[in-house]
This record gives sequence, C-alpha cells and structure tokens, in this order.
Amino acid sequence: MKILLSSHAFFPNIGGIESVSELLAAEFTRRGHEVVVVTRTPGPDETRRPFRVLRRPGGRALLGAVRWCDVFFHNNISLQTLWPLLWVRRPWVVAHQTWIARLDGRLDWHDRLKRFLLRFAAANVAISRAVAASLPVPCVLIPNPFRDDLFCRMPGVERSGGVVFLGRLVSDKGADLLLRALRLLKGEGLVPRLTVIGDGPEAGALRELARELGVAEQVDFAGPRGGLELARMLNAHRVLAVPSRWAEPFGVVALEGIACGCGVVGSREGGLADAIGPCGITFPNGDVPALAAALREALTRPDLAAQWEAAAPAHLAAHTARAVADAYLEVFEKSTR
Repeated sequence: MKILLSSHAFFPNIGGIESVSELLAAEFTRRGHEVVVVTRTPGPDETRRPFRVLRRPGGRALLGAVRWCDVFFHNNISLQTLWPLLWVRRPWVVAHQTWIARLDGRLDWHDRLKRFLLRFAAANVAISRAVAASLPVPCVLIPNPFRDDLFCRMPGVERSGGVVFLGRLVSDKGADLLLRALRLLKGEGLVPRLTVIGDGPEAGALRELARELGVAEQVDFAGPRGGLELARMLNAHRVLAVPSRWAEPFGVVALEGIACGCGVVGSREGGLADAIGPCGITFPNGDVPALAAALREALTRPDLAAQWEAAAPAHLAAHTARAVADAYLEVFEKSTR
C-alpha cells in the first residue's frame, strides 16, 4: 500500500504529533508499505529514515504525491494539504490529535470548515473518547502510541525519587499547581521530593514560586532531558504527575511514565484519563487540594502502587507502535476497498 501521511509539524520540531507521525511512518514502512510524509516543517535533506519526507512541497509536487498514494492519511487535519482531493479522488483518513476549536472553545471559520469537511472522509479516527465526543462525525477510537523501545523498566535503576513532572513549563501544564500541592502536603508532614524535567518561559517564575511557598529545598529543576537519560530518570521515580489545567486530548507522557514503572497522578478532563487507564489516579483540573490528596494516596499506599503495576502490561500493550499501526492499517484497508 502507498501511504501519504500529512503531518503539518514534523522533525526537527518536537511535540506529540511529530513523534506519533514518525512512529507510525516507521512502523508502516517496517510492514512493507511505501510511505511518504508531507509536512510544512522545514528541515535538512537527510536519508536516515526508511521513508521519504516531502517538506513544504509546491502545488505540483503535492498534487503528484496525492496521485501516487493509495490512501491519504492526515495525522490531524490540515487545510493546506487537503486541496488536491478536489482534483484527485483518493480515500482520505483523518486522525484527530486535538480539539477542532479555539482555546476558549469558540469555533472560527477554519474550525467550522474543517468540521464540515470531515463528513467526506473515508474514516475519522479519534485518539481518545473525549476527542471523539467533541466531533460531529462518528469516529474509530485508536489511541496514540509511545516509544516502547525506549520507555521501559530498567533493571538496576534505584527507584529512590518521589514525584516527577515532565513537560513544557507553561501555565497550561500546571507545574505551579504541583508546587502548591507540595506546600499543602508539607503542612501535613509529608515532604516528597519533586523533579521537574523540562523548560519553558515560566521556569524562572516557578523557581521563585517554590521559594515563596517554602518548598524549594524539595524541588530539583532538572531542565530538558531526552532519550535514555529521560527514561532512566523516570525509572528512578515512583509517581509521575501530569497536572494540566488544559483538557489534554490524550497524554503520551502518561504512557511513558507507566512504561518506566511510575504510577500516574493526572488531571481528569479531556483524554488524559484514557492514557492513564488503570495505572493511576485522576483529579479535577486545576483543583490543588484534590491534587494534593491524589499525591498523598499515590505516595503512601503501597497497595495502590502494586495494583497499578499489575495493570500496566495489559494497558501498555494497546499503545505499542505495532498495535496502533495494526489498527490504522485495518482502517486504511477498509477505506481502499
């Protein structure tokens, strides 16, 4: 099968859609399918990938790529690469990685047009139940994959850390809520260590907030980490906190933590609860006392930790690159019949 995968953002950008597109394109190729990724992200010409990347193609090149393919797969809908289907009839499959709406929930004309066009897709795929519920068309539910070749249990790594946060340091990700929850726990006599992995525009403000709250001595701002070093750091902690204010459409970071042996404490609204599954506990978005209570449960109840650990293999099995690629290929095959 010839698969044209549209990923508006792609390597060298770093993010959820970028990593999912890379994982799926590589897995489709491993199955013997021909894959071309089309993206608006500029980057160097390179040949290390087993598939071709078509960066910022002109109109003729994009039209030719759509003529070449058997199925046109949008990993998140993009109006900029959709137009060739007006001239070339090919099955169009859309995976919805986020909400089709503004941050405040309003719909502008781009959103309304996208939502209208979805009725012409051969199949719509939602990455979580919450995303599916937000769309005006029926969806197949296929969760996002994680890098199961990298994020896994590492024998010999001592799990001596308490809580770890992994994410961009911006208000939507809620690292400040986590610091405030630590202050509440400290008032109860529970003083866990917190490692903050990541960087962003609020890094300085978060360090100052930790000092103001009297928890600075508990917090290690580790900066950005990646690869094996990141997996090793996750293996060294007991609890991964994902306290997003925003309703996350999914939450691959939760899968990475679970794969490395962490229980997850995460916000409930959106699709993050699907990613956590039976391997953690959720709390209402933005609710600091509820976050503190959830952290207390995760840190002080070994029975819960054992329960989450036992549930992890079955939960993660549905999110491997192989399992997720299988589900997409089944959708593609049905769409091309």
